[in-house]
Amino acid sequence: MNTRHSTGTFIGGILLIAGSCVGAGMLALPIMTGLSGFFPSLVMFLIAWGFMTITGLLMVEVNSSFAERVNIVSMAERAFGKTGRIVSWVLYLFLFYSLLVAYISGSGSLSSTYFETVFSWHLPKWAGALFFTAVFGVLAYQGTRTVDHWNRFFMFGKIFTYLGMIVLGMQYINPQLLLRSEPTLAFLSLPVLVIAFGYHNMIPTLMNYMNNDAKRVRQTILGGSIFALVIYLIWEIVVLGIVPAGGEWGLINSMKQGRQASDAVAGILGISWVSNFAEALAFFALLSSFLAQTLALTHFLADALKVKGEKHESVPLCLLALLPPLIFAFIYPNLFLNALNFAGGICAVILFGVLPASMAWKSRYVQQHQPSYQVFGGKRLLITIIAIACCIVLFQVASMLHLIPHV
Repeated sequence: MNTRHSTGTFIGGILLIAGSCVGAGMLALPIMTGLSGFFPSLVMFLIAWGFMTITGLLMVEVNSSFAERVNIVSMAERAFGKTGRIVSWVLYLFLFYSLLVAYISGSGSLSSTYFETVFSWHLPKWAGALFFTAVFGVLAYQGTRTVDHWNRFFMFGKIFTYLGMIVLGMQYINPQLLLRSEPTLAFLSLPVLVIAFGYHNMIPTLMNYMNNDAKRVRQTILGGSIFALVIYLIWEIVVLGIVPAGGEWGLINSMKQGRQASDAVAGILGISWVSNFAEALAFFALLSSFLAQTLALTHFLADALKVKGEKHESVPLCLLALLPPLIFAFIYPNLFLNALNFAGGICAVILFGVLPASMAWKSRYVQQHQPSYQVFGGKRLLITIIAIACCIVLFQVASMLHLIPHV
């Protein structure tokens, strides 16, 4: 008698991958990618999608050589010992905190706008960030079940407002804006694009969901990532077809102000119902991502500090998860785009780019493991992936040190 649990569905797997990709990072994509124009940004989208898809498949390859369920930290430890475990832990910690800094920073602007619109109260960004974090941090404290139930509602809201923005915004698209091209600025968008296609931490869960059937997981990753790519490109067409490069609400000034794409659209059109849809989309996107990352970080910290399961959502752990990014958001209220750039250009690129290729090399050519699935390309592909990842990291470091020109 077969005692294995039923295999997860293909559609379910696609939605897990797409859901992991499409979050608050979507609000930054048109601002960062749009600086180069639609067609150069389209090239960068395809490059980022290809890069992250290959590294995701490499993660599946490494995962398939384990008989038991593991996480990325465990994979790194087997490949590189204690050093691999420490490095992956530190990078994960920086990634979680960087993303929370971005989401809390973005929420400050959103909350301030809401209070001014509804109650005519002028609320500073730091107060808006504090309000958002305090109110919705309580949901994370309530635990996984509460977050799961609320997140279903927030996901429905995100889908509804996204579709609303697409359908209603299409009539305001100016095709001439889509023809603008500044290809020299295209590379600036890669760090945020890496975050946009960052579903790799879901792969161990997906392997378990699919009964370790690596080929089905491969199909699911391709389907889910293509689904996310289509969602992004439609959103890109709408925003870049409405928002010009220059002007108070244009792409350049929006990037300097750390502004979200939905705010830029609302500012350009100046139409109340568009503003309402834009603010609602930003709210649902930020909140669903904020809750997921806060819960993941509290569990991550509980594991690191050897806290028992029933105390995973304790007050001290929630404070440890939320206070550091909240303080950063207080000091730097316009940090939304910069925090996403740091998270994507350094933490995610190393974790989801360098690490999978390096682990696959060690597993194949040093430890001689025989996984049930192996990615095409051999050593040349692995070297290419590591080289691309290192270029992105070096570019991001140079950008942070102002060694390259900024817009």
